[in-house]
Formats: sequence, structure tokens, C-alpha cells
Amino acid sequence: MKILGIGNAIVDVICKVDDSFIKQNNLTKSTMKLFFDENEFKSLLTNLKIEKTVSGGSVANSIVGLSQLGDKVGFIGKVSDDEFGSKYEEGLKKEKVEYFYSKKNEELPTGTCLILVTPDSERTMCTFLGTAGKINENDVDTGVIKKSEIIFLEGYLWDEGEPKKAFDKAINSSNKVAMSLSDQFCVDRHKTHFLELVKNKLDITFANEQEMTSLIEANNFDEVINFSKKINKLVVITRGEKGAVAIQGEEVVESEIIKNLKILDLTGAGDLFASGFLHGYVNHLSIKESLEKGTQMSAKVIQQIGARL
Repeated sequence: MKILGIGNAIVDVICKVDDSFIKQNNLTKSTMKLFFDENEFKSLLTNLKIEKTVSGGSVANSIVGLSQLGDKVGFIGKVSDDEFGSKYEEGLKKEKVEYFYSKKNEELPTGTCLILVTPDSERTMCTFLGTAGKINENDVDTGVIKKSEIIFLEGYLWDEGEPKKAFDKAINSSNKVAMSLSDQFCVDRHKTHFLELVKNKLDITFANEQEMTSLIEANNFDEVINFSKKINKLVVITRGEKGAVAIQGEEVVESEIIKNLKILDLTGAGDLFASGFLHGYVNHLSIKESLEKGTQMSAKVIQQIGARL
């Protein structure tokens, strides 16, 4: 198998809202808020009109993108044996992704992410992880990992305790490891651990400029470049309007954004960028070509609603 994703198995519930809804519910636009109280999460959902439900989760979105590009891929993520859990599994199978998890009746329901899209196309996420966040080392099949060229992990999944053990087991059995830092919130919460992963455990790190700057507490982007050169791994950074850059040792490669797009929804832009880049990487394209493939995939997804093409 080319790439095996390990991540939060979350059903995305996409709704359009106006800015006042974000303010009234004390949410911060363009960020992700974790909900720990199932009832509080459900009450947020009650007054909303659902546009679409999709088998989501950051790495799962990337893996589906890779499948659509023709790569042989798989996914490990924890769901419960409930309605959303069945929908989740069906959604992946429909996209020709091999799902390496047998669902069981869990104490918590399948994870859900409410994606609130405001008129300016920004997305604000409210996530109830449910059983997805309870992944443990027994859920990780080392046989499948060893047969994969690369495993792709997400920062959203990393947490002290059982998820960390699952991460460690996956990394220790892998041939190559790529990971997305996922979100500013994740970086700030796990800064020391993420820094250790980026420096010593990961072969490829995906991040946006804000996440990477925060991770190393840089004052400017030159410091990010210098840090990435020093660790001598492949660091891939998206920079919004400024395009994307990949740093590997002394080599710094840049690619520009595609201009004049009709942007509808930025959900999945980073996930699909990772799909394109990893597709290029596993199929031996140059770093420049891989960046361009990532940019193309990202450009496609932001011109529609939702994180899937």
C-alpha cells in the first residue's frame, strides 16, 4: 500500500451560518473548538439546517484525495457501532479506501464535527470527538503499517495517554512518517511534544505558516526556514496568498497559488494540499511538482462546499 492514514474518524456535518451565530455562541472564527459535553454539542446543532454530512476527519480527507488520484490507500480510525459509524465506513468504502478497523459498541458515540461556513467562506469547527479520541494501541495494526510506504498522522489525534501510545506504536512500526500539525490550537496545547516529533520522529511535516511560527516561537518566516534547514527533514508549509514552500536540508522550493478562483468554502484546503503533495512524493515527482500538485488539489476543493472532491 502506498499510504496508510491514521486519524480521527469523524463525521463532518456542514452548515451555513452568518457571523452573528459565531458571536452568539462565543466561537472564534476560523478555529476549531473541542466540545467535551455531548449535550452542549447537541444543543448547538438543534437550530441549524444541515447542508451535507461526509465521512471526515483531516487525514481521512487527505486519504480520500489520494484514492481519487489513483493511489492505493488505507485508513485506521475509531468509530462506534452506531448510525454515524456505519455511515462513516460506507463513505470510505465508496471512495475505494481500505478501512482497517472493526467497529464495536463503544461507550461514546462516533465523533462528529460541525463545520460552520460563514459568508466569507471561512470555516469554524466545533468538534465532539466521541469515541474517535479514544483510539489506543490495540486499534493499530502493525502488519498493515509495515506494508505501507508511508503512514500519515494528524496532530488532532495526538493526546496524552492512550492516543499517544497508539501514535508511538504506529511510528515505531513504520517505514516513513508524515504528519500534519493540524491546527494552531493543537500546536499550542502540545508544543513540546510536537517539537520533539518534528525534530526527531517525522520524515515529512505539513503545517501552515501560523502553526509553524508558533511551534518554534519564531519572529519571522526566515527563522522558520532556518529551523527547517537545520533539522534536515522535509517540511512543507502553506502560506495562504503567498503560496507554499518545501524545505529539505539546504533546498528551499516555492510554488505560487492559483489566482482568480471562485472560493466557496476553505474546508479541506490543507487536507487536499497534503493529498496532492503526498501523491507527487510517493510517485517520485520532484518537490516542485509535488507542491504544484498540492496547490491544484487545494484550489479544486475550495471552489466547492465540503472537504471532498
